[in-house]
Amino acid sequence: MGHSTPESVFEKHSQPETEPWLRGPLAGVHPLMAPALHSFIQVREDLARWTEGLTDEQIWSRPEGLAPVGFHLRHIAGSVERLTAYMCGRDLTSEQLEAIPQEMDSTWNGSLLTRLRLLQQVNEALRKSEQVMRALDPATFEHARSVGRKKLPTTVIGLVVHIAEHAQRHVGELVVTSKLARRSESGRTSPRSLEVTGRTV
Repeated sequence: MGHSTPESVFEKHSQPETEPWLRGPLAGVHPLMAPALHSFIQVREDLARWTEGLTDEQIWSRPEGLAPVGFHLRHIAGSVERLTAYMCGRDLTSEQLEAIPQEMDSTWNGSLLTRLRLLQQVNEALRKSEQVMRALDPATFEHARSVGRKKLPTTVIGLVVHIAEHAQRHVGELVVTSKLARRSESGRTSPRSLEVTGRTV
């Protein structure tokens, strides 16, 4: 990342001509790892685009009862961190477990979580996870891993894929909520009913 600010990291490709997976291979990245890292780029760009211009009130509003944009940003950061721990074969720390029910909160240590602070959290989680993924030995892709208190079985590559797809899932939900948050401010009619999807991690 060099010395780029978190804001610039998210916004320098906010309106690209092509999606990341169509921009060619990533130098030094195993072909089976590249889709996940392309997905991380897409997450950053989509979050920059769909949160740009949102007020703090809109970021934490709940149009149609949906989880707020701020929740999805906190959850993307938190779930990437937790799933990366599982990928490394570690159990979650008490701090990581305690953070899960706090993801709906708009404050941290008494201060408001603004758009920039939330994007910083996401960027840091993605950066650390990418470092781990880039360092993975392809020979370990099939190594067994377990997830959660029930120790559900998966593999290293299974977690790589899920980290990427889970983040993208919440980006999609965030896009819907951001559209509705803007409409509620403008007085436009919102859809009559929307389903809130469940959380998996």
